[in-house]
Amino acid sequence: MARAKSRSRSQKYGDLLRDPVPSGMSKKQMKRKKPIDSSYLRNIEPLTDHQEEFFTAYAEGKNCVLHGAAGTGKTFIVLYNALKEVLSEDSPYEKIYIVRSLVPTREIGFLPGTHEDKSALYQIPYKNMVRYMFQMPDDNSFDMLYDNLKAQETISFWSTSFIRGVTMDDCIVIVDEFSNLNFHELDSMITRIGDNSKIMFCGDYTQTDLVKENERNGILDFMRILQAMPEFNITEFDVDDIVRSGLVRSYLVNKLNLGF
Repeated sequence: MARAKSRSRSQKYGDLLRDPVPSGMSKKQMKRKKPIDSSYLRNIEPLTDHQEEFFTAYAEGKNCVLHGAAGTGKTFIVLYNALKEVLSEDSPYEKIYIVRSLVPTREIGFLPGTHEDKSALYQIPYKNMVRYMFQMPDDNSFDMLYDNLKAQETISFWSTSFIRGVTMDDCIVIVDEFSNLNFHELDSMITRIGDNSKIMFCGDYTQTDLVKENERNGILDFMRILQAMPEFNITEFDVDDIVRSGLVRSYLVNKLNLGF
């Protein structure tokens, strides 16, 4: 039964490729080159109490901070909820911006290629996440779907190096690995949020690649500001929220228990 459903979705997607502007399209779909809606998404439910807390806060329209232990699905559930909302015909949001520092030096100008070429390596984990969110019969079908999600600008990737001077309207911004950004970068990010937009931060401020003490303290200062803002919900994930299985879960649990 599930297999037949996947084939139906594949046939539907094939029709979209052949007829990129079918009759009866909504105004929102008309803006997109090859429209994809939320009917392709799997139904994903929260697995832990803290995941459920985030799902609830997101449904209430909150800006959110998800921080804490690795392997707890923070980025996955944020991206899933953002995709579900952006692809909905009732949503005011048009796109998702995924923003992160691409390299420890935060500078990618010396790397060869365009901004897209430079950030391609860092997009792989997000593509793998999206793969689990959609019901597609095979890898080729998913690759076509994912390419068109990017072509219709549902998902865009940005480095913090290119954010200055940009105003982000009608979108959901996901700042991943925010614990690797200093206060100035975090301050710059949140002040880029424009009309009809919201922002999500994912990371663990206790685990950062920043080495300067003033930069590490800057993350805590930023968190204190957000904690005082009623627009934000902050959810801390702990060892009980780890959703990885087998060896990975065992490693993460013991790493945390030993204080690393």
